[in-house]
Amino acid sequence: MKILLTNDDGIYAPGIWALYTALSSRHRVTVIAPDRERSAVGHGITLHTPLRAARVTVNGGYRGYAVNGTPVDCIKLGLSEITGDRQDLVISGINPGENVGVNINYSGTVAAAMEAALYGIPAASISVCARHRVRYADAARFMAALAGPMVRNGLPFGTILNVNLPNVPLTEVAGVRICRQGVGRQAETFEKRVDPRNRAYYWSGPDSQRFERHPDVDGSVLSDNYIAITPIQCDQTDYRFIGKLQDWGIDTHVHHTRGG
Repeated sequence: MKILLTNDDGIYAPGIWALYTALSSRHRVTVIAPDRERSAVGHGITLHTPLRAARVTVNGGYRGYAVNGTPVDCIKLGLSEITGDRQDLVISGINPGENVGVNINYSGTVAAAMEAALYGIPAASISVCARHRVRYADAARFMAALAGPMVRNGLPFGTILNVNLPNVPLTEVAGVRICRQGVGRQAETFEKRVDPRNRAYYWSGPDSQRFERHPDVDGSVLSDNYIAITPIQCDQTDYRFIGKLQDWGIDTHVHHTRGG
């Protein structure tokens, strides 16, 4: 298979090279990632500065392309210009720190995979619930095993798999659960400081998400030592609400304001 790897932690991050190690012996793997950390940039793209892709050598011999843009820029540039042919699969990660609940909306890791889905390519984002001593090799082995079924079975257009693993050996994982995104509110904090000119500024503190204890909510599943796999779609339309919104009679209000 032809596989494109990217991330939001930058091309020198260990997670992406763990994926490369697990996949490159059997597949043709191309690495295209930001030239620096670009975490929490969401689906942002670069419009007002030129994009550049530089060949780099990492870890004593691995080669990839470092792009001076966002994770989504890497996908756009990679699929349109660098790879030269259609990829069978795109994987974004491995991210240190889980991407579940509302944080999915901010994640550059998830956004890169969603951009690939808009090209009609099966894609996954993968994260581990830890920021220190992350078990990248275990996560990479799991993703390598999932790659085949993803390509054989395919995904609906515009849908990705968001994969989150607990930071334990695969032999200690409780199992795999297909689940939904949690939407519980996260507790946000800001630390207020004052600079030497007596102007206030703020540091965003660590967020803490609260998940309902339910066997099909991603954050709850992950905390119970299961691998959480959530299908996420690019189409954000709330189809349940379309009929109710039509009942508002908004077109009538428009005609009234026009004096019709």
